[in-house]
Amino acid sequence: MRKRAWDLGIELRYVHGSGPAGRILHEDLDAYLQGQGAGNQARGGVAYSERNDEENVPVIGLRRKIAQKMAESKRRIPHFSYVEEIDVTELEELRASLNQKWGASRGKLTLLPLLARAMVVALRDFPQINARYDDEGGVVTRYGAVHIGIATQSDGGLMVPVMRHAEARDLWSMAAEIVRLAEAVRTGTASRDELSGSTITITSLGPLGGIVTTPVINHPEVGIVGVNRIVERPAIRNGAVVARKLMNLSSSFDHRVVDGMDAARFIQAVRALLEQPALLFVE
Repeated sequence: MRKRAWDLGIELRYVHGSGPAGRILHEDLDAYLQGQGAGNQARGGVAYSERNDEENVPVIGLRRKIAQKMAESKRRIPHFSYVEEIDVTELEELRASLNQKWGASRGKLTLLPLLARAMVVALRDFPQINARYDDEGGVVTRYGAVHIGIATQSDGGLMVPVMRHAEARDLWSMAAEIVRLAEAVRTGTASRDELSGSTITITSLGPLGGIVTTPVINHPEVGIVGVNRIVERPAIRNGAVVARKLMNLSSSFDHRVVDGMDAARFIQAVRALLEQPALLFVE
């Protein structure tokens, strides 16, 4: 769908979607072309003409539920955000080595399973962050199990499938489960059980990750870790300028139950594990 729109020179934001939750169908592209004139839509031939059209898009269905949940999270939770730069040079070298050796038989590893492993290890010392807060009852429930929500973009909007018992999974089990959950979300086959019960969430925009983000906590959790893009740039190491791969983690915490110092120490613990990735496997 996106490729066809690109080939036709159509900006999808101007196309009215008639599918479920406003999803754009091929018929919608055809209708748009008929209404605007295909001759002016060929790439490179868009006319410099004024536009005065408007469109009211009802926020209904899944999109409305997502909007309500986001608004509730921001209204109820005093967010505290913390950003830290991480040198992932060794981590990326390890990932490339593992993929070269095991990728064909076990599947390719992305950054997310390695981050999830680092969080599992770090959370052992910060149980107050692997938690859910019932603010109406005034009870914080801390969990031994680490059920990691993986914020995933779908045609219907942002959804958070849950990788259960990350503490009991190796890297390849995590990677396979992340892929499976993402596919279930994108195809609309994720069950209610797969979309609930997380104790902490990871969010990533992939190559669009930017430099810094301020992620919204997935209520009633008390923490979320956001991944920004990896950038190679000069850094000083032992008095010499060298090229290093650097990445920011942009995280948010519920300041009612997570102190700023604890949040910072947690992210520093994650940082130490990612910068010395052998520690991920030391028990």
